[in-house]
Amino acid sequence: MPAPSPEESLALLQKGAAALVSKEDLLAKLRLGRPLRVKLGVDPTSPDLHLGHSLALAKLRQFQDLGHTAVLIIGGFTSLIGDPSGRSSTRPPLTREQIEANAETYRAQAFRVLDPARVEVVNNADWLGRLTFEDVIRLNSRVTLQQMLAREDFRARVDAGQPVRLHELQYPVMQAWDSVMVRADVELGGSDQLFNCLVGRDLQAAEGQPPQVVLTLPILEGLDGVKKMSKSLDNYIGLSEAPGEMFGKAMSVSDDLMARWWPLLFHEEILPGAHPMEAKKTLGERLVARFHSPADAQAAREEWDRRFSRRDLESSDLPEISLADADTVGAVVAAFAAGFGVTKSRGDARRLIEGGSVQWRGEKVADPKAALHFAGGGVLRLDKRHAVRVKA
Repeated sequence: MPAPSPEESLALLQKGAAALVSKEDLLAKLRLGRPLRVKLGVDPTSPDLHLGHSLALAKLRQFQDLGHTAVLIIGGFTSLIGDPSGRSSTRPPLTREQIEANAETYRAQAFRVLDPARVEVVNNADWLGRLTFEDVIRLNSRVTLQQMLAREDFRARVDAGQPVRLHELQYPVMQAWDSVMVRADVELGGSDQLFNCLVGRDLQAAEGQPPQVVLTLPILEGLDGVKKMSKSLDNYIGLSEAPGEMFGKAMSVSDDLMARWWPLLFHEEILPGAHPMEAKKTLGERLVARFHSPADAQAAREEWDRRFSRRDLESSDLPEISLADADTVGAVVAAFAAGFGVTKSRGDARRLIEGGSVQWRGEKVADPKAALHFAGGGVLRLDKRHAVRVKA
């Protein structure tokens, strides 16, 4: 099959984009007839990449498949500050040890999407960590305070009387300097990254480099359907989560959120007339197949059907745990911890009980103070996605 023309490549690459600065510039770069250097930066501020990150990773893979070079920047230095984009408060600082541990997991998870044979993985600590204070002053002289305060997130915090720390103002400058150091032709990011990426164009021009094209992707809402998907908000699906957990989380989203996710994740619309439950199962199955395997996807769907569609928990493969007799709230908290390593507060457990989610041996337990006796064993259902087998 012949390689696509620059015009055909442009049509593919701009699909699903939130912003492209600019279409004309990208077409001109595609006409250069050489592999473009396409930059994506990720800050290892937590151990997990999630579906929100996958939008930019998938676009980077598109560039790879068209013969271009992926440049994945691990933000070993920028993570010390934390990206303030879209934030209403200052990020808590991380240690270098935490950042390096997280960076190792990011590399492995990114390769679930990217072709590792066609990617350069670099760490911005290698150049940002060597800048002198004189270098930093020189870079700052190229960006105005008015530019920074034009950012919606900074302006909102100032107007609300919330602090904006001076070190946060450095983040866009550092991200922009990354573009200079890797000689980026294109930078990818979420739509909240547009300002930072445009600063990269300015610094490249000041250094005599052709300004990069900026292509941003939409922000994926988390499981709550309201806020940006985030590990810190616990509203995410991690790329390395177990197939059953990934499928179960997909099944937990609302029908409205599923309809918004579908075109962002697959560049498709839900088939007209499709039943929401079947569409949701297909969503979960395709996600597991993408980040694990088709066999894992089929097994996850069958296990979910066995547990929840057919209510056949007794024959399901459940974590086996031992529990002491306790009130229902205490039992639910202990079961989450022992079976799944998940920390739930007593308030979380009480809400699940009062909402009718908790069942012991197939019977709903509606009283948070009711004593549960586990002699003889049985199945304790905790919520829509979690159940454990209590050993006799």
